[in-house]
Amino acid sequence: QLQLVESGGGLVQPGGSLRLSCAASGFTLDNYNIGWFRQAPGKGREGVSCVSLSGVITFYTDSVKGRFTISRDNAKNTVYLQMNSLKPEDTAVYYCAAGVSTVQPMCIGNSGINFWGKGTPVTVSS
Repeated sequence: QLQLVESGGGLVQPGGSLRLSCAASGFTLDNYNIGWFRQAPGKGREGVSCVSLSGVITFYTDSVKGRFTISRDNAKNTVYLQMNSLKPEDTAVYYCAAGVSTVQPMCIGNSGINFWGKGTPVTVSS
């Protein structure tokens, strides 16, 4: 069964940190660009950060630049999203996705996505 499984979400206070993980089973992530997306209550899904096959090319949406870091460990078939200085507006369900589009179209336009995970919730609240 081909699937992506996210983990690492939870409740955190403003200013805190979380690290999300996205693990693949049934296929290898090193054949795909990977993205993290989020959907807040009552809002559409937005691309947060995407990374190329090699890990060299990355994209971040403006609201998370300087706070979030995407990385991948192809040997572990896992991609991570380190989230620091979290804000209440970061509250959302976070999804990872694997696709063949280049990084920016993937993140901005949800382009060329082959697999979606089921999401992990992140709540930033005091």
